[in-house]
Amino acid sequence: MPARRRQQGPRRLEEFAFINLIKRRFGRVPRRVAMGIGDDAAVVRGPSTRDWVVTTDLLAEDVHFSLDTTSFDDLGYKAAAANLSDIAAMGGSPTYLLIALAIPTTLSQSDLSRLYQGLHRACRPHHVALIGGDTSSSRAGLFLTITLIGEIARGRAVLRSGARPGDLLYVSGTLGESQAGLMLLGKALTRGIRRGLAPADRARLIGRHRRPTPRVALGEALASRRLATAMIDLSDGLSGDLAHLCEESRVGALLDRSALPLSPALRRFAALAGSSAESLALQGGEDYELLFTLSPRHEAAVQRLGRQLRVPVTNIGRMMPARFGMKERDRHGSLKDLAVTSYRHFT
Repeated sequence: MPARRRQQGPRRLEEFAFINLIKRRFGRVPRRVAMGIGDDAAVVRGPSTRDWVVTTDLLAEDVHFSLDTTSFDDLGYKAAAANLSDIAAMGGSPTYLLIALAIPTTLSQSDLSRLYQGLHRACRPHHVALIGGDTSSSRAGLFLTITLIGEIARGRAVLRSGARPGDLLYVSGTLGESQAGLMLLGKALTRGIRRGLAPADRARLIGRHRRPTPRVALGEALASRRLATAMIDLSDGLSGDLAHLCEESRVGALLDRSALPLSPALRRFAALAGSSAESLALQGGEDYELLFTLSPRHEAAVQRLGRQLRVPVTNIGRMMPARFGMKERDRHGSLKDLAVTSYRHFT
């Protein structure tokens, strides 16, 4: 999860309230904008039968990353991967990249070369072309702004707002490992915990934090085959991102805690650290997996798709009427309200 910084001043900004303020200020969007502010990416009507899918991310040193624990190569890779994941969450195919940098004088040309090397390494498998950007000097650390443009067949973008009661809740991959990797890179864990973890487990968890895998092919297939009714990528944490999806779709959710896909490495780490692996999965951010909903009649097709792409897909719950709220069921069948804990900007 990114480092957190508290907002100074008498009032503290809240990210989604701030976004809603912007939406109200600018009012209605043009007809060519199929989806504006409020999803993983915007969707703009393109020529003929295609739509453009556009996303942008700002990364600030000592807020989203620390150069004490992140190499420039890893930083470039992860910055691109986060944007690729946004396009994947809409079902789009990434095509063009722009990057703007505010660069402190302490950085060398070699540092920047490695940053771009990481960007290229993340984008190359998806044939993304770098088409522009900008640079400036900075007096307050390194800042990166990445804009990624993708495309999709007209009307096929998968939004957060399409889930319906009765839909199944699915997630790709395994959860919580990025948070565990961040904890291993921090200073809070004891030496005994670090030494007790096998080198292979440590490498896996840190690797999942530094180099997440954006699920582009899965997102494309879910959209093109019309299998997903709603989708979001897991950047802020499963519980928080599920709350965003429920809010946009105006539904509730029943999550099966015992069904969460957890790797053996995460379970071993949690046992050593005295943590709950399930809590790390629910609350940890930056997994960049896809959380999506589907009609039960498409479940077999989604399972086949996961096998074809060699991406694990797991049913972790069901969407419910809005009045149900968000609840979790433990392995004994008991229900309780799902605690929504995730990364919050401006805190």
